[in-house]
Amino acid sequence: MHIDLKNRPKLSRLAQIALLLAFWQAGEAIARLAHLPIPGAIIGMLLVLALLASGKIKPASMKRGAEWFLAEMLLFFVPAVLAVLDHGEFIGIVGLKVLAVISAGTLIVMSVTAIAIDIGYRLMMRQGASHHVHH
Repeated sequence: MHIDLKNRPKLSRLAQIALLLAFWQAGEAIARLAHLPIPGAIIGMLLVLALLASGKIKPASMKRGAEWFLAEMLLFFVPAVLAVLDHGEFIGIVGLKVLAVISAGTLIVMSVTAIAIDIGYRLMMRQGASHHVHH
């Protein structure tokens, strides 16, 4: 079965969210069936990346759904905050250690993301400049 999302009109936001959730579930199924030590969400994200890179799916077919997930990301962290409130041991030295690890991890992720975006932007600008020179 081949799903051609390349030439379809833009999907509604709800359809895009459902499509992203379907990729997540497909990744979960692959992880379970293949007994992979990688989370299914990562496998699903890699599937989406492969389809985007191959041109089988256009970014517009996922853009609005992905923007919704990003805009509502705080909702996904509410259960974690409530779990911290149930565990008093996180208030004190253990909590400070966890906070330090979370802060360091966040700083590392933000730094690596910024560097990757900077490198990508520079490559795009370089390709754009060489594209104009050759034509």
